Amino acid sequence: MKVLVKVTVDFHELYGYSLTVVNIDPTYTLGDMVRRRKEILRQLDEEGILTLNKELELPVLTQRIAVISSATAAGYGDFCNQLLHNSFGFVFYPRLFQAIMRGRQVEQSIIQALDRINATRDNWDVVVIIRGGGATSDLSGFDTYDLAANCAQFPLPIITGIGHERDDTVLDAVAHTRVKTPTAAAACLLNHQLQTAASLEQLQEDILSMVRERIQSVS
Repeated sequence: MKVLVKVTVDFHELYGYSLTVVNIDPTYTLGDMVRRRKEILRQLDEEGILTLNKELELPVLTQRIAVISSATAAGYGDFCNQLLHNSFGFVFYPRLFQAIMRGRQVEQSIIQALDRINATRDNWDVVVIIRGGGATSDLSGFDTYDLAANCAQFPLPIITGIGHERDDTVLDAVAHTRVKTPTAAAACLLNHQLQTAASLEQLQEDILSMVRERIQSVS
């Protein structure tokens, strides 16, 4: 962490030099990455697109899942395993749109994957962007304006789970839903299906109750 401080220096004949911190520049202390994130988020907000993806509603059924990840990522395997072998018997149809999730090509690679999904967007209910953990420095590819603008304006809800509990990226900030890990992304989809199932069961009970009342009133 870089720290920029304002100090005064004094000299004492007996004790020598002393340095006293009188002020700290908080914007500098935040660090280059955090400051850049704030600048991008402010720009997106000024353009009126910061919360567009968050304003989308998840479909009642979120079974057709476009997954952006690396094919070899352990997190991708965990995500699919949790969905396809869930104990509730829910059926999901995940499909991988492969992308590079580390290094300098992250931004371009994910945008290209989004473009491929968008070309067949009627086939998908939701987009999930996942990867495993890694160093904080690996997150720089998720902190770019172009990637954030693409995701913020994407026509399908986006769920992110890129493996960092402490660090929120710009991509996390514009996504419909941000979770910590790929397995948490799978749990999010399972919970949504549970809520849908509960709603359907309640509707079923309501219909049965209305039918019983109608039959009793006629008889």
